[in-house]
Formats: sequence, C-alpha cells, structure tokens
Amino acid sequence: MNEYAQERAPIYEALKELKQMRVVPFDVPGHKRGKGNKELTDFLGEKCMSVDVNSMKPLDNLCHPVSVIKEAEELAAECFRAAHAFFMVNGTTSSVQTMVLSVCKRGDKIILPRNVHRSVINALILCGAVPVYINPSMNDRLGIALGMTLKDVEEAMNAHPDAKAVLVNNPTYYGICSNLKAITKLAHKKGMLVLADEAHGTHFYFGENMPVAAMDAGADFASVSMHKSGGSLTQSSFLLCGPNVNANYVRQIINLTQTTSGSYLLLSSLDLSRKNLAMNGKTIFHKVTELAEYAREEINLIGDYYAYSSELVNGDSVYDFDLTKLSVHTMDVGLAGIEVYDLLRDEYDIQIEFGDIGNILAYISVGDSHKNIERLIGALSEIRRRYKKDRAGMLSYEYVNPKVIVTPQDAFYADKESLPIEQSSGRICSEFVMCYPPGIPILAPGEEITAEIIDYILYAKEKGCFLTGPEDMEVKRLNVLKGGI
Repeated sequence: MNEYAQERAPIYEALKELKQMRVVPFDVPGHKRGKGNKELTDFLGEKCMSVDVNSMKPLDNLCHPVSVIKEAEELAAECFRAAHAFFMVNGTTSSVQTMVLSVCKRGDKIILPRNVHRSVINALILCGAVPVYINPSMNDRLGIALGMTLKDVEEAMNAHPDAKAVLVNNPTYYGICSNLKAITKLAHKKGMLVLADEAHGTHFYFGENMPVAAMDAGADFASVSMHKSGGSLTQSSFLLCGPNVNANYVRQIINLTQTTSGSYLLLSSLDLSRKNLAMNGKTIFHKVTELAEYAREEINLIGDYYAYSSELVNGDSVYDFDLTKLSVHTMDVGLAGIEVYDLLRDEYDIQIEFGDIGNILAYISVGDSHKNIERLIGALSEIRRRYKKDRAGMLSYEYVNPKVIVTPQDAFYADKESLPIEQSSGRICSEFVMCYPPGIPILAPGEEITAEIIDYILYAKEKGCFLTGPEDMEVKRLNVLKGGI
C-alpha cells in the first residue's frame, strides 16, 4: 500500500476547494448551503450544511465517476486490497443487495447460511434467485447460531452444482467466523463466486491478529460497513470486488437502486475514514481489542454473565472469533438480553448495540474510552445485584431452523391472507418477522410457520424485543399464503 497516496482524501479536498470559491448556488439542494433553513443550520452547523451539495463538474458524479470520486475509489481499493471499491450511500444493505443482484437472476441458486441479514433475502425477493440455505450449527449453552461448517458447505455444493455463488457472514453479529479461505477455495474449484457480508468486519483489513478479511481470502465480493467499526457516517459503506469481477457491470447494478443524488457528507466521511484507517488503523484496532479484552475479563469476574471469546473456536463452525466483539450471555442472571439492554438504557443511560433473547452486544470501536468501559462494567455489576432472578421458564435459544417451502420472491408476491399469529401454525409466511437489531429474520417469506416459531415470536414480544417486518405494525397478525401448503 502506498502510504503517501493514502494520505490523500480527494473528495474531501474537492469540497474544501469548493467552499473557498464562494460559488453562487442556482442548483439543488434548495436550502442553498443552509441559508434557507436557519433551525436546521443551527442544529447541524454551517460547516455541515455548506458541503451538503449536488454533483457538479469539480465534485464528479457518483453514478459515473471520472475524477475525484474515481480517484477516491482507487485509493479505497488499494487500502482494502481489492481490485475495485465502490462508494455506497444507501447503506451496507445496498452493498449486500448489489452483490447478490450482480451474480444471480431469476431461478439461479445461491448457497448461504440462514442466519443472514434481511438485506440478503430482500435481494432474493428482488431478483427471484433461489436460496439453498445451510442451517448453521448451534452453541447450545449460548443459544446462538455459529458459522457454516466446511462439510455442510461442500455437501450443499455437491447437491447443487449449478449454484452461482456462496454467501458467507464474515463475521456474524456475535463475532463468529466461518473458514472463509477454505470455502472460497472450494467454491472457486466448483466454478462458484464467493460473496462476503463484512458488515461487521471493517477492522479485519487493518488490525493485527484478526480473522482473515474477505479480499485476502480471495473472495469475489465483500460488503464493508465503514460506518460500524470504521468511523464514517451512518449509511456509508464500501463494496469491494476481486479481480474476477466485471466492475463496470457491477456499477450498472448499483445504479439500478442507489440514489442519483449521492450525499457528499457521506462520501467525504468514507474518504476521510479510509484515510484515517490507512494511516492509523493498526494502532486504533490494537486499542479497540485491548478495551474489549479488558471488558470481557472484568464482566466475567462479576459472576453469572458470560462474555465469550476465542475459547469458542473449534476450527470449523467457529473457525475464528473477532476479539473486538463484546458479546455477553445474560441468562444465568435470570434476565433476557433485551431486558439487560433496556435496564442499561433506562436506568444507567448506556446505549448498547442490541439485546436479544439471551445475549447483549456492546459495540466497541474507534471512538471508545476506558472511562466508558468502566461505566458499562459497573452498570452490569449493579444490574446483577439488583435484578438477578431464577432463570426458570426462559427460552434458551436465539435461532430456530426454518423450513423453506416456496422461494422468497414467489411467497412475497403471492395471494395472501392475514391471520392472528396464534392461528398461523402450519401455514407459509409471506413476509418477514425479525428482532431489529440484529435484523436476522425469525421468519422470511416462503417459510413454514411452526408452533416453535410462534412461541419464539410471542416470547420475544413479551420480553420487549423490537419486532419489525410484518405489515401489521403491532405484530399481532401475519400474512400467509392463501390455500396453505
């Protein structure tokens, strides 16, 4: 990597130059550098509003970059060891969907773990591809889904040799990694492409002793959520491509759904965050890992909580573990993860990333400090002292293996009827149900609704999980296919 070149931030530099030129704006946006909306400018600041601008010759065009955005893409590709990098301003959702839409059309098969983010299944609804799900292994103590085993992936490939691609979470929300390098080698041998959802793996490209990053493993695509662990603004992301990908075709796919009015606030945040990680990433993620390791040790000394780490690694379904992820099992305290999440926010003014049935995740990254870590540890200790109870009657799993009956696209667009959740067992779901975050569907279109799944949904509601997806905003009814299975 050319460190001298990485000191540049072409989009940011072009915006600074534009500010100095004092150009009179007779273009959009209509707030005209903040002058048209004083309250908004007072809130966000003149510096922010003055660079909320439209595409123009000096600033290039995101849909067809030829100057500063093109140069910024080339720097990002070099930084992430990719053949090409795209700046994405519709979130990593857009990056994930572009990966799938670039390799699959209607009727094509794609192999993937079922514990994917909803954006993957949304892409299947859009393009009509057929999922070949690998139900992940489970950790019975923690109740969480693990990675895909190499054996399961190979069996799926042998059973579906016509599949176009394999999608891998690298890592999962909980920090668990599959054997991406071996999966990639196997897929390429069978003529399949490899797509990596690296929404939670930006730091793999910069930290030391991290799990392997997708581009280093030889993957063909990777979706990298820079706004998560990389420090850019929310909704900004990179899509990385390997050398065997037609980048010009990928840009066409991006332009099917991505806005034609790319925000320069998001673009410049990607540009500057890439520069920051290129120059300081090793130091930053050494500190992040240290903070997470310290927090784990202290939380495990409290008692009953279990902050898990690399001791889960088994060389297969947990091939590696992301040490920056502070995932904590809460059930031995007698509290669901979502209950601890709510207590931290409501009683201690601490906002963590998510809580689900049995776990919480505190996201530690570039902006954290020892002081805040101590506050989290103290709060968890006090919650145990004040609220600990018997765990009798608690559900012990986070993930229910669903049975796919109909493709997501066919189910989503089929004739449907609405039923109370309690009466929907045995029917085929035509919509999503999920706790958000993490946004992994409990049910997706085309899957059979079972009594176990209904129990899980009702339990999650009772505990206070934020359920999303169904047309019924109160999640009391589900849309199912007319006529049953």
